[in-house]
Amino acid sequence: MNRIGGKSNTGEGGEDPVRYQQELKGIPIKQGETLASILGAEQIKVDIPLLDGDSLRSRIKQVASGRFGVTAEYLNSADQIQIKMAQGAKPGEGGQLPGHKVSEYIAKLRFSVPGVGLISPPPHHDIYSIEDLAQLIHDLKNANPKASISVKLVSEVGVGTVATGVAKAKADHVVVAGHDGGTGASPLSSVKHAGTPWELGLSETQQTLVLNGLRGRVRVQADGQMKTGRDVAIAAMLGADEIGFATAPLVVEGCIMMRKCHLNTCPVGVATQDPVLRAKFSGKPEYVVNYFFFVAEEVRQIMAQLGLRTYDEMIGRVDLLDKSKAISHWKAQGLDFTKIFHKVEKDTPFKHVELQDHGLDKALDHKLIAQAQIALNSGEKVSFISPVKNVNRTVGTMLSGEVAKKFGSTLPDDTIHIQLQGTAGQSFAAFLAQGITLDLVGEGNDYVGKGLSGGRVILRPNTEFRGRAVDNIICGNTVLYGAIAGEAFINGVAGERFAVRNSGATTVVEGTGDHGCEYMTGGTVIVLGETGRNFAAGMSGGIAYVFDEHGDFATKCNMAMVTLQPVLSSLEQQADDTALYHSVLRGGVGESDEAILRNLIERHFKHTGSTRARNLLDDWARSRAKFVKVFPIEYQRALADLQQAAQSNLTQKAA
Repeated sequence: MNRIGGKSNTGEGGEDPVRYQQELKGIPIKQGETLASILGAEQIKVDIPLLDGDSLRSRIKQVASGRFGVTAEYLNSADQIQIKMAQGAKPGEGGQLPGHKVSEYIAKLRFSVPGVGLISPPPHHDIYSIEDLAQLIHDLKNANPKASISVKLVSEVGVGTVATGVAKAKADHVVVAGHDGGTGASPLSSVKHAGTPWELGLSETQQTLVLNGLRGRVRVQADGQMKTGRDVAIAAMLGADEIGFATAPLVVEGCIMMRKCHLNTCPVGVATQDPVLRAKFSGKPEYVVNYFFFVAEEVRQIMAQLGLRTYDEMIGRVDLLDKSKAISHWKAQGLDFTKIFHKVEKDTPFKHVELQDHGLDKALDHKLIAQAQIALNSGEKVSFISPVKNVNRTVGTMLSGEVAKKFGSTLPDDTIHIQLQGTAGQSFAAFLAQGITLDLVGEGNDYVGKGLSGGRVILRPNTEFRGRAVDNIICGNTVLYGAIAGEAFINGVAGERFAVRNSGATTVVEGTGDHGCEYMTGGTVIVLGETGRNFAAGMSGGIAYVFDEHGDFATKCNMAMVTLQPVLSSLEQQADDTALYHSVLRGGVGESDEAILRNLIERHFKHTGSTRARNLLDDWARSRAKFVKVFPIEYQRALADLQQAAQSNLTQKAA
């Protein structure tokens, strides 16, 4: 797609940094280089030669509900960032990658563990209203101000109203996905019975946006089994600025639509991690390029017949659609297509003509970037204090984008240390990059540490606070959602859905609301106080340690995918315990549960001055006995396999 000036989309699985780091460093691909020479022969079973100037970077980076691989660096390498609200073939259903398909390479890209299943929740847990969507759009725009922000919707009744809200939420781009699209792993019942054709959704979206005077502010894209130039022309006349293709190019590359994508048995090597089957892949970039040239040629011919010179002249021209032959056919008698082909007669733009105002000029980060300029230029340590108010949203994210652009994930820990005093607005420290510490003395709102990407977040009450931190809320809901790496020390209680989809961050918190550690796949969570109900629902990886003071935690924990175990002392714990391997994965040296737990509580006290942490450490033998270890069953099995392989001097891949 890059070769012909199009935009490829990563999908929700993340992207190998090697694909974009080479381009960001200004190192062009030269004639004769191959995919294997760049990505490594272990990942590419069928080597493909590249042309001079080719790019491996996907210009569209997707952000889905699973937030797999969504880091500050990943977002900063995008031309467009797409929020996938749903897929055309399975609207609102989420998805799941079975453990047997999670190879070592995929686990690395998704910051998980080989063999552990990965769940994409049905909803985005930071989007429960149009205001929440506006916040996520703002967060992503801060992470990469140069990228346009897209929202992918499904063609269904009422999609026009949703698209209007999306435009008001400051999205730059809206996708309307038809019911025929989606992956081969979609349930057949959803493929057949969910969603509506893209024509209906696109028509409704176009008309509603024009009626509300919003069409000029967004680009509209249609997709869902687009195959021919005729499809492109019809979509343009119904209001599409852009067209998305997926199934047709896959077929051109060799896909035979066996719909076995989830079984790892694709016979032509397209959707499988099996090296034997992948060797059967016969696709080449030239096939896709050739296909799109034919599509473009057909569009050009149709435009010539209509007397149009450019694609833009065709957008919104429903008057050019000839429907008389179709409705005169005996099979179509009684059908009324008037509303689909209706053209809104209003003196407002009917195609994209202006840019959204994201209000980035008001961001506190401009000041933080200026004060941290020494560190950004030379990597020298810098530390300063700044006030913060609840109107300051997404603090630290734009700074993280600058760090990711310059250093990737290599800036040494605590190079930039910022103490903020006051009440932070939504999404404090979202996508916080490696090397940055944000120490908030005060309180935070929702989404603190969302997408944490290696940085450190500290939350502690101010000196005037006279209550017990373990009994008081200090930050809102959905804290550390989709966290990838880094640390968070929170001296107080967090709201609902704490550490949802955490895949690598380490955190200590004094208490949580309902649904803590939901869909978690990695990392370490320590709760020093009460939890809400439904703890660990869908948790397939990582470990949580919960202080069960009253012995009732088992009634609050969702036991469907986890077991509860005591935290043994270092002497009691056997040397071959799988927990030792968990500590290796998190960068340790084979520590026991007790060592992990005590070390993190000590660091929590050091960073926050927590009274609860001090009391637990003062009576450690009794305190340790009251901690419960939440250990996912699938993760336990995967760790045992990896540990056995390590002891047998085998590679993780062999495991």
